[in-house]
Amino acid sequence: MTLNIEPLTAESFAPFGEVIQTESAHSFLINNGTTERFHALAAVELLEENSDVTRENHCRAIISIFRAEARHFPFSVSMLEKHPLGSQAFIPLSGEPYLVVVATGMDSPGQLRAFIATATQGVNYRAGVWHHPLLALHKTCDFLVVDRQGSGVNCIEDDLDPPYLLIYP
Repeated sequence: MTLNIEPLTAESFAPFGEVIQTESAHSFLINNGTTERFHALAAVELLEENSDVTRENHCRAIISIFRAEARHFPFSVSMLEKHPLGSQAFIPLSGEPYLVVVATGMDSPGQLRAFIATATQGVNYRAGVWHHPLLALHKTCDFLVVDRQGSGVNCIEDDLDPPYLLIYP
């Protein structure tokens, strides 16, 4: 099966999370008018696995940098992952476009969709959204990542049978 790649827009990505971009975003001036703040572009979700929360197992939002190697195309999408206990945001730092693959469904991946993100668009996957790991296109790229750290199982993988073929022009 082959996946079609569509442009990443806030509307098309809404079932899976938010597109992080300044285009059409609410903003206002801060710091005595020297800085424009694009406010609340995405929501960080932090969920507890159970209600027995203690100081030792409390979750928190963390910021990391992921370095993704460029993929070779055509590419076989043979697995997806989801994070049921928190959202996961990816903001590109390398000035390069990249691909985003997501799927409908909660328990197991359903219909897949592929998007091309511009160098100025990040994505925030909602908690529990099936997605493929980073798909850098032309070269190794860095991404600022905001996600959850804490107790509980927060990364579930599922193999796709049959896999999907992703063809990038």
